[in-house]
Amino acid sequence: MEPFRTLTAIAAPLDLANVDTDQIMPARFMRRPRDERYVSYGFHDLRFEPDGVTRKDFVLNRPPFDQAGILVAGRNFGVGSSREAAVYALLAMGIRSVVAESFGDIFFSNALKNGLVPVRLPETTVADLRSTLAAHPGTTLSVDLETQILTAPGGAAHQFVIPGFARDCLLRGLDEIGLTLTLQAEIAAYEAQHAPSL
Repeated sequence: MEPFRTLTAIAAPLDLANVDTDQIMPARFMRRPRDERYVSYGFHDLRFEPDGVTRKDFVLNRPPFDQAGILVAGRNFGVGSSREAAVYALLAMGIRSVVAESFGDIFFSNALKNGLVPVRLPETTVADLRSTLAAHPGTTLSVDLETQILTAPGGAAHQFVIPGFARDCLLRGLDEIGLTLTLQAEIAAYEAQHAPSL
């Protein structure tokens, strides 16, 4: 997992509430391998017509929002079924942080475990950010995980909170397996000390 410290990127406004994980990653793609095709699965049914034609009215299909690294969404982002693939799809699309008033609990946890930073901010702040981004396409936001501050256009700073353990893992670029592997020497020493004598 790539470490996350500070991200400054184009931000896209997704003016939708209650976006569920099936909208982010439709169930029919769940059995497919995690490969280069994942970029086309994210928001698939919002991005494409049934015949595969790109929907030009969907925000992430329009330049410069198609280059967004940050998504500013409505409340209850990522609700629904517990599919880690929803996070994989966002990452494949180049999105490393989602800003919203609230998140589905399981999505929030899956995001933290896979290198995507979910930023919770007050409803009015998030709505103001979406309005600014829509009015000024190409505007960037900065997410600083070390200070836990999102910097908006004009320099306004908004504090957010990421649980300490998850924050440490994100800063170090470690998932739970990677964290365990950092303890290999201690694990080996413990096993050697407690192994039954032959």
